[in-house]
Amino acid sequence: MKILIGYYSRSGHTKKMADAIARGVKKENITVAVKTFDRITVDELLDYEAIIFGSPTYYGLMAAEVKRLFDESVKIHGKLSGKVGGAFSSSGMMGGGGETTIMSILEAFMVHGMIIVGDARLQHMGPLAIGDPDGNAIDTCEKYGQKIAELAKKVFTE
Repeated sequence: MKILIGYYSRSGHTKKMADAIARGVKKENITVAVKTFDRITVDELLDYEAIIFGSPTYYGLMAAEVKRLFDESVKIHGKLSGKVGGAFSSSGMMGGGGETTIMSILEAFMVHGMIIVGDARLQHMGPLAIGDPDGNAIDTCEKYGQKIAELAKKVFTE
């Protein structure tokens, strides 16, 4: 089983979150690849049981680099159905559009037919950091990675 964490980061904040999510995935003994969007191909998405994408928040939406991959993914439409998806974001301020960024990524995964999970106790839709991720944000990311890995195990081993 393999999980892909794709991220775009200018400041390094989203990268820190991606690395923390990867640590959570590894707690479940699952192979994880952490890649920037310029190193991910659309066809490669088919090789993973779960895909987690992260983006900084730009005007309440995902970065163009992330959207570009989704736009190209039309060629594999329907082939990601049943895979597990997750999203995370970093934002410059509270109320800066971080949740809408996460939702825009999750919406694209749902159009692909992917399985999305929320969380009643942590950040409901996926991890969000304001600026440089603090200890609480990093902890949330690790727990999120582990939660996605646990779900992928349930989906693909039962």
